[in-house]
Amino acid sequence: MNPIRIAIVGLGKIARDQHLPAIAGNDAFTLAATVSPRGAPLEGVPNFRSLEELLESDTTIDAVALCTPPQVRYDLAALALSKGVHTFLEKPPGATLAEVAVLSDQADKAGATLFASWHSRYAAGVAPAKAWLAGREIKSAKIIWREDVRVWHPGQDWIWESDGLGVFDPGINALSIATHILPRPFFLKGATLTIPENRQAPIAADLSFTDTGGAPIHMDLDWRQTGPQSWDIIVETDEGALKLAKGGAVLTLPDGSGEVHEDEEYPGLYARFATLVQEGRSDVDIAPLRLVADAFLRGKREATEAFVE
Repeated sequence: MNPIRIAIVGLGKIARDQHLPAIAGNDAFTLAATVSPRGAPLEGVPNFRSLEELLESDTTIDAVALCTPPQVRYDLAALALSKGVHTFLEKPPGATLAEVAVLSDQADKAGATLFASWHSRYAAGVAPAKAWLAGREIKSAKIIWREDVRVWHPGQDWIWESDGLGVFDPGINALSIATHILPRPFFLKGATLTIPENRQAPIAADLSFTDTGGAPIHMDLDWRQTGPQSWDIIVETDEGALKLAKGGAVLTLPDGSGEVHEDEEYPGLYARFATLVQEGRSDVDIAPLRLVADAFLRGKREATEAFVE
């Protein structure tokens, strides 16, 4: 089969650090073009100022990877799908649940693949954690996701807008893992969102969930962490506690065993996308985004002092 000719839309840090190496390392793809009105183009790769310009050009593509902020992703995805172009959505897949549902229907009608990607699900410890938990009774779970926004998102004002998700931008990664590894679905019972007086999105959040078997799940999100960062999920079971650390990269089982592997998150995503395209299927899981939407719908707002980077 000929390689999938893919274009990257949005040449920011995530595209350069993760998407480009993953594409280069997968023989199922060839990078056919980039779309970036301001970013420096790549040597030897055609660059276009807009997706419209690319689609009207003589450069042929089969797929696009949309690496833009979620606020502008719907129009880009809808345009690509209208041309029958397979579409890879960075996380979160959209700014709203409704727009992702519309895109999913559009992809089905167009016969194109739509992939809502959740890169943290491809962290090294996630698949073995899911397998280990599958046969055990869940008693409770804790999610501790604390990091320094000044380190990971310097100067990115869009994440502080009302539709930029704030601390849920990284927090949704934790939810993408939890919804994947826990055997039973879970839902929100209560939440407190802490919002700086000079921002529109939360800098911290405290959330309480319960699964359909009654097991409590607590989530602690904070963007003000200094020093060591915390990306941990701890699941108490009838056979002891399982822990995922470093964003899912490190798994520790109750007997102390576990392994550390190389980062394969984005290579895993592109392997999945290639399979979906080849098989003519889509994968549009909105469970993590739905939980975030519930937090904004049901959560209590609590003001805090202004945040200055």
